[in-house]
Amino acid sequence: MKTGRLEAFSDGVLAIVITIMVLEMGAPEETTLEGLLSVAPVFVSYLLSFIYIGIYWNNHHHLLQVTQKVNGTILWANLHLLFWLSLVPFATSWVGENYESALPVALYGTVLLGSAIAYAILEVCLIKNHDENFPLRKITKNGLKEYASILIYLASLPLAYVNTWIAIGCFALVAILWLIPSKKIESAITN
Repeated sequence: MKTGRLEAFSDGVLAIVITIMVLEMGAPEETTLEGLLSVAPVFVSYLLSFIYIGIYWNNHHHLLQVTQKVNGTILWANLHLLFWLSLVPFATSWVGENYESALPVALYGTVLLGSAIAYAILEVCLIKNHDENFPLRKITKNGLKEYASILIYLASLPLAYVNTWIAIGCFALVAILWLIPSKKIESAITN
């Protein structure tokens, strides 16, 4: 099977995820600066989640640019990733309104961890479905960023119960690691 339907469906789901997140943000009831500042945590959680969805969309796009074919296992692995990403609006809303409470922060971290693991599974499935010359096999050989991200997410879960700001800092750190797409995959696409 070709990748077109998989990519189109994934793009649609991610667009809906972003739309749901923005619709979850409520305008302040007061028309003052204080009223606007009162919803700042909700906006910051939206901003972080928007960046995460953008990172996943960007990397997913690059992933499929080097992919020649998909099979049923890959379709399910992709749905697994979309499942975790579809939970981002709920986790974003809860953490935005309860950023000083450990459980919402830990749940947000769990959703990010689940998304990272699902993305890694998708990469493995794609590699298994292609030959030895598949560019993704070479690009993900050491997987340092992937492993570091998963370890940071794992650390953030108990840290949320120590200090929610440390856990939120962990989420921001991983986002910073992934903001710039891999140069290896971009060069593989152009070659």
